[in-house]
Amino acid sequence: MKSIFVALAVCMAIGAYAQTTQKCLTEQHIDSLVNSTRIVNLENDGPRMVRFSPEPELPPYQDSIRNLVLAFYYDQFRHSQDPEAPTFLFMSKNANMLMGIGGVVRMRGWYDWGGAMPGSAFMPYMIPIPENPASTRRLGTTPAGTALFFQMIGRSKLGTYRLYIEANFNGYNTRDFHLKKAYATLGPWTVGYANSTFSDPTAMAPTVDAQGATNKLSRTGVLVRYMPEITKNWTLAVSLENPSKQIDLSGGGVEATSVWLPDAAAFVQYQWGGGQHVRLAGIVRQLGYRDIAAGKNHDMAGWGVQLSSMARPTRNITTYVTANYGKGYGGLLNDLLAGNYDLVPDPGEPGSLYAPHAFGYSIGVQYNFSEKLFTSANFSQTRYLPKHAVDGSEYRYGWCADINLFWNVWSRLQVGAEVDLGMRMNMDGSHRYARRAGLMCQFSF
Repeated sequence: MKSIFVALAVCMAIGAYAQTTQKCLTEQHIDSLVNSTRIVNLENDGPRMVRFSPEPELPPYQDSIRNLVLAFYYDQFRHSQDPEAPTFLFMSKNANMLMGIGGVVRMRGWYDWGGAMPGSAFMPYMIPIPENPASTRRLGTTPAGTALFFQMIGRSKLGTYRLYIEANFNGYNTRDFHLKKAYATLGPWTVGYANSTFSDPTAMAPTVDAQGATNKLSRTGVLVRYMPEITKNWTLAVSLENPSKQIDLSGGGVEATSVWLPDAAAFVQYQWGGGQHVRLAGIVRQLGYRDIAAGKNHDMAGWGVQLSSMARPTRNITTYVTANYGKGYGGLLNDLLAGNYDLVPDPGEPGSLYAPHAFGYSIGVQYNFSEKLFTSANFSQTRYLPKHAVDGSEYRYGWCADINLFWNVWSRLQVGAEVDLGMRMNMDGSHRYARRAGLMCQFSF
């Protein structure tokens, strides 16, 4: 474990102290996306199309508008798989507000061999042990991740505001339309259905597979967040978030109690150019259950901490590092979401539950051959750390290694390919590997 934190410190130090005099290739791609945006100016004599002039020749009013569009890409909680800004944005007469409807059409296909995953997500937790002889290979496709969204962003006397609603076609059978995000921001305040303050999507390397790293924190919920920028380089955030919990009731004699306290999350972040940052985040959760035989309710605290970073030490290289640890936070971890690990039975005390520990990390790197072509590689692992002996078939840890290649055919059309290798290890030492090759094609509008 010590070597993991040494690697984390080295990657963050390289990114924090390396200096470049030229925009990196990732930022150049973002510039091309912004330049592909068309502004429809609602003048008194009818709509008029506005296109951005090549930098640095932007007139002041265009520079102001461009900064509003750039804010879409340099969002603190933007994930690499999130849609691009709309191709067409309507601008108010006073040029203080932009509004648009956009989306992404995304198709994925994959082939498993040497033991097939039971679903579309590549998730080491789901590797069957022993192998299912009827499912050693599998071919699959899915349109999950196809999305539509509406956004409004502008400036007022109270600060910059943003309204955002996104819905994805990845509900039942990866076809149903369901809400993914719906929130409003005004200055440092965010209210709505948004990414948890405990998460750091920008610190995760791009992947073709939607599941991503085993330790990814991808929770979305209703929250109230206050996130002031203290200085140019320092940001703080605190939030109260609607709770959820995953409790193992298989031991019998217990039942879940209703949640009555919100989760409290916070982070402190040091950032520098182009969204690069180092972040320390934490969360505290109320977890409760009822001992039926004793007729008594029990409440305990779950908690988690995460250290994360995204940095660009050179024009071509981007590094991604996360490490998280906690107790009773398994319901937030990517590879443990399929189970119930917030509270588990205490074998020594019938009718009693406890919050087990867990630990996860991921280390990723992206190399840009050009503005349009880049590759990424990532290794992640999640470990389940119960304090009592458990059944030998119980999950002990899982890891996933992936390598991806992405090609931005043009600014809004991207294709990608990925190879994954994962392993699940059980408590009794039994283990199995899984292998996958995947393809992706997406068009943003």
